[in-house]
Amino acid sequence: MNRHSLLLTSYSVLCIFPHMKYEIDMGCHSVYCIQFHLVFCVKYRRKVLTDPISERLKSLVVNIASNFGIRIIEQETDKDHIHILFASKPSVTLSKFINSLKSVTSRMIRKEFPEVKKELWGKAFWSPSYFLASVGQVTLSDVKKYVENQGKQL
Repeated sequence: MNRHSLLLTSYSVLCIFPHMKYEIDMGCHSVYCIQFHLVFCVKYRRKVLTDPISERLKSLVVNIASNFGIRIIEQETDKDHIHILFASKPSVTLSKFINSLKSVTSRMIRKEFPEVKKELWGKAFWSPSYFLASVGQVTLSDVKKYVENQGKQL
């Protein structure tokens, strides 16, 4: 698929969904809009994410995400957890991305900020669990209404 065809496809998607305001991404053979909200917590909910650690963590997140072809839309920390809003390609295996994100940031933060070892023992920095939700640029009710009205004159 050449660039002209892809732009035509993007235009077609926008024409198919005229009432839905998507900010789309493009691949070689696809047009997509895939976004997620990710949250993970420091082990034992220890409040170790000071300003310097938080800034370094956000920098690491951006670097790791770029290696996966993921775009960070927004991210912010509290003292014991991080929220990350990101856009992904359809080909990304999210579990591999999240595992890499947690393991690399854990290793680097523990190495660069040895003071966190006073609050956290062992090799874990992050809790083993995480929260991941898909997010959209239109509401679920808008999409549902669009699907329900397929083939009907509006």
